[in-house]
Amino acid sequence: RSALCCLSTKAGSRSILAALASKAKHINGRYERFLEKTFPRFYVLYATFTKGIQALFLEVKEIRKIKSKMSHQRLSVQQLPYREMERLRQVRRGARDALRQFRRDVIKAIPIGIIAIPPFANFLVIVLMYFFPRQLLIRYFWTPSQQVEFLDAYDAIRRDSYPDVVKSIALAARSLPEPQLQKRLQELCAEVQRGSQPRVAELYAVRSLFSGSPLGLNKLQVSHVRALSQVLFLTPHLPAFFLRHRLRSHVLEIRHLDRAMLRLGLGQLSEEELKAACYLRGLNSTHLGMSECRAWLEQWLGLSCKLQ
Repeated sequence: RSALCCLSTKAGSRSILAALASKAKHINGRYERFLEKTFPRFYVLYATFTKGIQALFLEVKEIRKIKSKMSHQRLSVQQLPYREMERLRQVRRGARDALRQFRRDVIKAIPIGIIAIPPFANFLVIVLMYFFPRQLLIRYFWTPSQQVEFLDAYDAIRRDSYPDVVKSIALAARSLPEPQLQKRLQELCAEVQRGSQPRVAELYAVRSLFSGSPLGLNKLQVSHVRALSQVLFLTPHLPAFFLRHRLRSHVLEIRHLDRAMLRLGLGQLSEEELKAACYLRGLNSTHLGMSECRAWLEQWLGLSCKLQ
């Protein structure tokens, strides 16, 4: 009899909670429709905030699932499918470098989550979204137009370092022992400085020059390493040893992703995935279509996956 009473009490509690949840959902739906109709600009921020919170928790849940799979099946990151490897990319780098993007996102999200706990306090977050979105908020709380704007801004910073990288290669080429390859590399640098894009075959032809001095990663000038770090959104304000270590780690990570992407096939990637892959590898893809991104990645993989 006591067991039956307990079960009926639990069932009653569940039905009450379900009724309350349904009522709250109904009220929230009316509230959102009111905002959308009366304050459309404010509603965009409100909807972005709500979706951002959901996306953040879903990503954390997905990452925990991937890590659990790796643990149970004893898999390394390189053995994962492309999408799972890409999901873990920022977290794996976080294990070696606490300042990488995902950890930064989580740290920035904690105070936002705390602020949003009290009733109606999410309005304060929306005020922050309006006035300081890039500085204070993570990408989950950016509107679609802000995402394009901010990615353009970050790419402009990266693009400022490209001339320094090409100049450093041209200067280092003067010390190369093979006159023929030295001349070819200097010609390629001059073409890039004039705005031309070398073909994959031309780049592949000079690959051996980047194995030893002066263009091997361990032999590069510190100014060259700093410029490359800025291109890959790594802080350049560290001692040379740490800069080289981080740069090598980051490039190897992209190499593993390239091979996983090749196994999956570019035709399997969505437009969002294609654009993100291009952006990570140095191309501002915010204003490009799927076909342009796919064509560029085909060329990238055509070179990357041939290199040792």
